[in-house]
Amino acid sequence: MNWTTSRKLLAGLAMATALTTAVALPVQAASLRMAWSQDATGLDPHKQTAFSSLRLLELIYEPLVRLDAQLNVAPAIAESWEFAPDAKTLTFKLDPAAKFTNGAQVTAADVKASFERVLDEATSAAARSNFLSIESIDTPDDATVVFNLSTADVPILVAMATVNAAIVPASEIEAGTIGTTALGSGPFKLDSWEPNAKEVLSANPDWAGGKLNIDGITISVLPDETAILASLRAGQTDFALLNDPLVATMVPNEPNLQLNRVANLAYNVLQLNPSRAPMDNLLVRQAMSCAIDRQAIVDAALAGEGQVTGPLTMPAFAQDPSTLFCYKQDVEKAKALMAEAGVDGFSATVIAATGEPPVAASEAQVLQAQLAEIGVKLDIKMMELNVYVDTWLKGDFDMAVALNGGRPDPYPMYNRYFTKDGNLLKVSNFVDDELDTLMKQGQAETDPAKRVEIFHQFENHLVEQSPWLWLSTSYGYTAQLKTVSGFESSPTGTLFGLVGVSVQ
Repeated sequence: MNWTTSRKLLAGLAMATALTTAVALPVQAASLRMAWSQDATGLDPHKQTAFSSLRLLELIYEPLVRLDAQLNVAPAIAESWEFAPDAKTLTFKLDPAAKFTNGAQVTAADVKASFERVLDEATSAAARSNFLSIESIDTPDDATVVFNLSTADVPILVAMATVNAAIVPASEIEAGTIGTTALGSGPFKLDSWEPNAKEVLSANPDWAGGKLNIDGITISVLPDETAILASLRAGQTDFALLNDPLVATMVPNEPNLQLNRVANLAYNVLQLNPSRAPMDNLLVRQAMSCAIDRQAIVDAALAGEGQVTGPLTMPAFAQDPSTLFCYKQDVEKAKALMAEAGVDGFSATVIAATGEPPVAASEAQVLQAQLAEIGVKLDIKMMELNVYVDTWLKGDFDMAVALNGGRPDPYPMYNRYFTKDGNLLKVSNFVDDELDTLMKQGQAETDPAKRVEIFHQFENHLVEQSPWLWLSTSYGYTAQLKTVSGFESSPTGTLFGLVGVSVQ
């Protein structure tokens, strides 16, 4: 098995595109004026789970590889990679042009130190369990890194294509400054950060990916998305991230604005806590699943801007949701399951974050009304995002309305929650032998068709066990003045496409 990709080809294509537009676009523009409603909650790329943090950090840090807009693995710090035939050894060649913004070369020692930090339990890295197959890391020279794996692990490459696996300087790890500074090798440098107010980034002139068409990005945090739209209308903002579908759907009516809309892999979900009674009873969890009208939630809370989904949201693995257990609302069956469980209703608190997603409160309200039909009384508790994330990571909730990230492969998407050694078991509070076995089989299997079969079994069993109740996927939106060009949206929700932006 040999998956080797050349960064030089991509750079050549980018240069060719730039040459064809050189007449119409300036070589260098002023800072892009950008706005979003939810700010980052921290600067440590290995620890952050909030979308708002990841979107900022992915502009500053780089992993070995990244996903392109078509969900293909593409070069980042690594210019090429190769699996051994048994998929138990993965070798990377680093781009010799990759440098940190302090001018230091990115070396194999930095890669090794970064992954050792991620694997150290004391770090509390968000994606630690994605890399537990790594037995050792060899660095035969400064430009070569060899990962020796305990098992065939095809999905580890996709797992590495995230800022949670960013390469940071070994010297900064040793100094203990990761998270207090933001020293990466990405396209931008973080010049200043005023939490919940403003970020200023400047273009990294030494970025190995090439010269940017803008000299930086100034990001304003405007919690009200209607205010963001007004700022775009007034020409005070060039580019904006929008989370609220009600605001996003107004953009096409504006003559000077353009809406970018892409179906996301992220999923809206009602997470139950199966360690708390009566949700420790399978019949109660199944009753709740049967009581929910998922399409009604999409229509009411998401203004119709979404699709009902099962756990597997990625195109290569997704099943028809109508084939999954109790995906058609059946209140009578739900009542019968509650009666069989011997539970005559109960009360619980559901937590939801303010701001991101902005539809969380509406989702909670629709769920509250639907579950009341079977005697489940929900008290909705809204939290600021940073408080919500801390509570969520501790698993300290009865239920949680969540928007969780998707990946193009099921293993790095779910093993953190649903394997016995998953580092986010505190969030799921659910251990199941069959899910654990199927996850490990899917990790080690190298035949694509067999992997699809395994993960379909995984999805079917997960939905039947109902530790979480999957609801929908939705869309990612950005809006821009028509003087802005070159941005490419991605199903992962990344804003890395800003590296191609020009301003006329």
